[in-house]
Parts: sequence; C-alpha cells; structure tokens
Amino acid sequence: MLNLRPNCECCDKDLPPESLEARICSFECTFCAACAEGTLGGQCPNCGGELVTRPRRPESKLTKFPASTQRVNKELGCREAA
Repeated sequence: MLNLRPNCECCDKDLPPESLEARICSFECTFCAACAEGTLGGQCPNCGGELVTRPRRPESKLTKFPASTQRVNKELGCREAA
C-alpha cells in the first residue's frame, strides 16, 4: 500500500492525500508537480525512475488506511538534483 507522503521532498509543499499535484516514483519518493515536471524533468533524483501522478486514495478508505505523516525532505531541495 502506498504511503501517501505528505509533502514534496524538494520544496516541502504540502501534498494531502487528495492532491492532484503529487508525483511519485516506484519507490514512493514524492514531489509536487512543479518540482517534478520543472526542475527534475520527470525523473526522480533519488533513483532515476520516472515520476508519475500519485494515485488518490478514496476518502472513505483514509480512516482505515491513513496517509503517512512522516515528512521527507532533501537537505538541499531540488538544487542538489539540478
């Protein structure tokens, strides 16, 4: 099951479970659309994988299967990938 991380690893933008802006790779690294499509060019800076739109979990399932609250941040933000 996806963790649905709560923020962009580069700019720390909030990405709630219902966000249409969240992008992930196959390892669940999470970025906002602006960072993923702009600075990162659609490629995960951690693993080199493709960044795609993160699926949204139905609101009715969030109580039993909540999104993660653990924030992950790259120390240098997107600059370290550029």
